[in-house]
Amino acid sequence: MGHLMAGACEVAPKQTVRAFRSPTAWATLLGVLALGLCLDLGAKHWSFKVVAGRPVVLDRQEILANPSYNPIPDHPGVHALGAGLLDFRLVINRGAVFGVASNQRFFFIAFTVAAVGAGLLVFARWTSSRSRLAHVAIGLILAGGMGNLYDRVRFAAVRDFLHMLPEYRLPFGLNWPGGSNEIFPWVFNTADVMLLLGMGSLMLHINWVERRRKVAERAAAAGGGEKQPQPESLGT
Repeated sequence: MGHLMAGACEVAPKQTVRAFRSPTAWATLLGVLALGLCLDLGAKHWSFKVVAGRPVVLDRQEILANPSYNPIPDHPGVHALGAGLLDFRLVINRGAVFGVASNQRFFFIAFTVAAVGAGLLVFARWTSSRSRLAHVAIGLILAGGMGNLYDRVRFAAVRDFLHMLPEYRLPFGLNWPGGSNEIFPWVFNTADVMLLLGMGSLMLHINWVERRRKVAERAAAAGGGEKQPQPESLGT
């Protein structure tokens, strides 16, 4: 009996618990989501209240009715990081990340809702309780998507305020198709940053799981075909 209980104790820690059954996994996901969403909405609110020198109020009906409506006054960028690395500058964005494909609001709302659902599905079906990096990554993706979704529903546009490398220009007199000669002419927000960080972290996690799978397969082959425990997809 003692031998059987010892064997059970050795096996139990290796058993995989799905993330949707794990309170710790849910706490990680929802904690990152809540913190990220508060950070994004708080940063947008602060920037549109302070950066232009006076509060900028967005009129949803005007944004919907008038494609050229822009209540943001001309204002110099507020330096956030020295050496021309980052400025605060206000922009309303009717497109996707970095202003891609403007005036497609309903498409981006539907796409964001679908992406949030897909993120929750990945969390529930393809991660385990031990997939900490994946849970943080999915939480960042959900926070970024929901932060911009709030703006699209509330204001019919996304509030952007981060301008990277504003003082640096393309070499050799080159210009972007829109005419700008800045190295990085796009203005973005904290939700965009979280989306990119989340996707990058999730790719790192997938790569790590794949590497562990290949190591297990090589170990099984070297052991004469004896079956070795395999890490589940996205689940270790």
